Amino acid sequence: MLDDEGEDLAAALGSARHVVILTGAGISTESGIPDFRGPNGVWTKDPGAEKTASLEHYLGDRDVRVRAWQTRLSSPMWQAEPNAGHRALVDLEALVAFDLLVTQNIDGLHLQAGTSPDKLVEIHGTVHEAECLDCGFRGPMHETLARVEAGEADPACLGCGGILKSATISFGQNLVEADLLRAQRAALASDVFLALGSSLGVYPAAALPEIAVRNGARLAVLNAQPTPFDGIAHWISRRPLGHVLPELVDRMGARVGNNRPLH
Repeated sequence: MLDDEGEDLAAALGSARHVVILTGAGISTESGIPDFRGPNGVWTKDPGAEKTASLEHYLGDRDVRVRAWQTRLSSPMWQAEPNAGHRALVDLEALVAFDLLVTQNIDGLHLQAGTSPDKLVEIHGTVHEAECLDCGFRGPMHETLARVEAGEADPACLGCGGILKSATISFGQNLVEADLLRAQRAALASDVFLALGSSLGVYPAAALPEIAVRNGARLAVLNAQPTPFDGIAHWISRRPLGHVLPELVDRMGARVGNNRPLH
């Protein structure tokens, strides 16, 4: 486990030339945002809620869209703040040869914590913008949510009358090709790959650690629950990321003699 091998991981990160990180819902649970598939996940407790994340159901059923807008309106994401895990990754960015952070999360907390925008790929999009599925319009989510609060149960695009949704990738919807290619190329070049808080069950993002390992990278899996990639991981931890990541950063800081105050 990482508790015993953390120094080895710190050494590997310190000598790596290309470090790539993938984060999933598990890094944001400590900010009060529930995951989807965990024991207390949103879809575990209410399987019907998964329909709101299906493009087919969203387009074909107004009731699903109405439910989705109410869910967005009451989402804990709007009050969430970056936690110690997010902040530790900002510090790690300054301590290692960090190429890219790919996040499956749509909450924007990595950006809020201070991760460099040019080193971040929000591969499943962002909840902070609304988009029209017909004309491609994109705008601030809070403007559309204000219309929902004012009584529009299923707000339409003001430009073309088309269907609006959050600018996130739903099941049945293609990823942004440029984002996926950038993530795959980074994984291909990596020599240390960190998979943090991800069940590693949603593709194509879940294929990134496999790409990395097949091309010689060493893999660290830090997730509360077992993942399909544990068998090929060099390091595994089930501890909360808000604890283990700051500890790892402290070890890295000591290794490079970095005395600057961390978050």
